Amino acid sequence: MALKIRLSRGGTNKKPFYRVVVAEESFPRDGRFLERVGHYDPKHSPVRIQLDLERIEHWIGHGAKPSDTVARLMRQFKRGGTAAAEAEAPVPEAAPEPAPAAPAEGGAAEAETPPEA
Repeated sequence: MALKIRLSRGGTNKKPFYRVVVAEESFPRDGRFLERVGHYDPKHSPVRIQLDLERIEHWIGHGAKPSDTVARLMRQFKRGGTAAAEAEAPVPEAAPEPAPAAPAEGGAAEAETPPEA
């Protein structure tokens, strides 16, 4: 019985959602699994990664091997749970807003008041 920690796809067309599961290699990708140990949502901004590292370590201790993708997700989750591209992207600074212009003295104030009759 060869165990793998891999992704199982859910969601709809063009909106994938993945569960991180422990399953036998012979089980279908989206079929039976032994335990769900997390989830991964690549379409959410920022990317959502939730893993139960304690249970993953338990299964690795029992001979389960994480897939390449799950191993990458584990590294990202341990670093802080965000995608590498988002972590490296510089945050743009907001431009300071210009101060509102003071009303001109003289003609502008007279034009706003109605003429007295």
